[in-house]
Amino acid sequence: MSADSNTTKIKFGTDGWRGIIADDFTFPNVRKVTRAIASYLEKAYTKDRPVLIAYDTRFLADKFAQTSAEVLADLGWNVKVSERDCPTPVIAYNARHLNSAGALMFTASHNPAPYCGIKYIPDYAGPATPEITDTIVANIADASDALPSGNPSGSISSFDPKPEYMKFIYNLLNVDKIRSAKLKVKYDALFSTSRGYLDEVLEHCGCELESFNTHRDVLFGGGMPEPKGEQLVGLVEAVKKDKAALGLATDGDSDRFGVVDELGNVLTPNTVLLLLARHLMKNKGLTGAIVRTVATTHLLDNFAKKYGLELFETAVGFKYIGAKMRETTVLIGGEESGGLSVLGHIPEKDGVLADMLVAEAIAYEGKPLSELVKEAIAEADGPLYNKRLDLHLTDSHKLAVMESYTKNPPSEVAGIKVKEVGRKDGVKLYLEEGSWVLLRPSGTEPLVRVYMETNSAQKLDQLAQEMDNKIHQIQPVTA
Repeated sequence: MSADSNTTKIKFGTDGWRGIIADDFTFPNVRKVTRAIASYLEKAYTKDRPVLIAYDTRFLADKFAQTSAEVLADLGWNVKVSERDCPTPVIAYNARHLNSAGALMFTASHNPAPYCGIKYIPDYAGPATPEITDTIVANIADASDALPSGNPSGSISSFDPKPEYMKFIYNLLNVDKIRSAKLKVKYDALFSTSRGYLDEVLEHCGCELESFNTHRDVLFGGGMPEPKGEQLVGLVEAVKKDKAALGLATDGDSDRFGVVDELGNVLTPNTVLLLLARHLMKNKGLTGAIVRTVATTHLLDNFAKKYGLELFETAVGFKYIGAKMRETTVLIGGEESGGLSVLGHIPEKDGVLADMLVAEAIAYEGKPLSELVKEAIAEADGPLYNKRLDLHLTDSHKLAVMESYTKNPPSEVAGIKVKEVGRKDGVKLYLEEGSWVLLRPSGTEPLVRVYMETNSAQKLDQLAQEMDNKIHQIQPVTA
């Protein structure tokens, strides 16, 4: 198969292009996508600004990064490549700090080991907006996958993005307060880019630390670099066995967080967002808007209302939260998939900072994390119960489902009346009593995701059962 016939597989999702290594994620396609990005750079920046390149711990990610650097240098750009694998928020911070023309990050985030990816991060240090990615995608068809000429007019050098980022992080944290708490912390790097970053920050902040999986393993120990329950079994056991204050982890490129309380409970991202919104206000005296995606808990809405904060709801994807952070003063912005950023930070999700803010919250309050969670939920008039169904449907069935709910949304679900229908991203049914249901089709798979939130476990089961039944009763679209 020629490289050209593989070009049709290059699809940019909510966070850049991801593909399977040696299938569609190949060196020719990396050269092609790099040239498509370069065509955008030519119009957006001048060549006196460097282009940064970084990569995660995946197989060949460093080699793909080098290939990309050679293409850009051939086109006259001066390229700075990170000297080792690097968290996404770290290269994003440096993209702004170094007044760059942006950064290319080679990562597939929390995806399984066979995947790699590339995303472009503009100089404002957040995810590229749809306008930018649409321009890059439009450039791909005419971009060449040829080898560089071998006579570059630009240059390639290596650099260490860590020192400036670490200085920045220490300015955002109350290091002395965390030191005074002398927290016992367990850290599972999950073979990710956060090793040498999160563990160093924890030690700098005086924590008694035990770390796991802090070497590069391109197979991620046979698991996935995703800080969720099934991947954190060892971390949970270590926390419980040693009576630690908390357990921390990140995903592969360290932009998502994983948090385990002292009882061994893996906290949901929704819970962490609420906990930290409260911490930033109560303990640090900060204020600003709360920004969340359509799929994220409405407990944040309750909290915002109670304290007179603005609440913004965005489409799914941190790029929309990042855009809002660049427009207005945001206390905290986050999503149920495990990304957040806060006031004073870059408009990009950061798992290292998120984890450290949880440690800081414990230090300020002097209470166990499980207690802080209970207090935050009660303050937001919770609990609310969440569930997500991933319904594997054919493309024609997926199309029929979305068409049906878009054109003829129901007036009630499981006996709860629909008050309003939102179409910001998929179809969101705002129900009475603060309940809601969101249908959102996957852009890359034959899949419809159904998110639900309500005020009792019983109602949640009823909502899930009814949505599952109704969706499977809808007839697929026939050609």
